[in-house]
Amino acid sequence: MTTIKLINAKATYPVRHSVLRKGKPIETCFFKGDMLPTTLHIGLFFNNKLSGVATLLTSQNALYTNKNQYQLRGMAILDKHQGKGFGNLIIDFTIALLKDKNCDILWCNAREVAKAFYIKNGFSTTGKPFNIEGIGKHYIMQRSL
Repeated sequence: MTTIKLINAKATYPVRHSVLRKGKPIETCFFKGDMLPTTLHIGLFFNNKLSGVATLLTSQNALYTNKNQYQLRGMAILDKHQGKGFGNLIIDFTIALLKDKNCDILWCNAREVAKAFYIKNGFSTTGKPFNIEGIGKHYIMQRSL
């Protein structure tokens, strides 16, 4: 059984660490803005165990003129659950949640390995790829709501 709900920032850290920050200190899982009251943290539970997370921050990207923007950060599905459609469920939940908040655009810095996933979920790239030191090549991607 799969459920998705809002969780607190600290609950996201074990999944972020396992998927996005392997071999790095757990402190690298804390994102600037995690504790802001406007930040939303999403948890996907499979058989009552946290298996996927995503974070939504109110963040203006100068590349977009839309007023009400959110940034998707730290989206991660535990390795043993990847390929089961859980990422799609988180995106669907995110889109519904942000539409209720009158969000105009959702954007993210997508890892190269995740680019096809985001395209499949209605995102498009903006600009050229860039490197995040210690993590790798990324693309700025967006989806209008």
